[in-house]
Amino acid sequence: MAIAKLAPDIIEQQLRALPQWQLRDDKLYRQFTYGTFVEAFGFMTQVALLAEKQDHHPEWSNVYNRVEVYLTTHDAQGISARDFTLAQAIDALG
Repeated sequence: MAIAKLAPDIIEQQLRALPQWQLRDDKLYRQFTYGTFVEAFGFMTQVALLAEKQDHHPEWSNVYNRVEVYLTTHDAQGISARDFTLAQAIDALG
């Protein structure tokens, strides 16, 4: 079953529910900052478990206490509902 790419107006509408996320390079983007590298890495571990469970994996980077997360659906060649589902789950981590 093909994964549908969301239309720009739907993406804008969905982003209103996720105020800390933004569009960057045609992907959902959010930066997280923690007190230490260990806290940032712990967050990444939690996200990795969520991503594996959803079979949907982020593009991300980590520099010391900062984690940058980009979400896109390569099979849809853009943002899909799966990206918003993962973004919401990431936000729920606290």
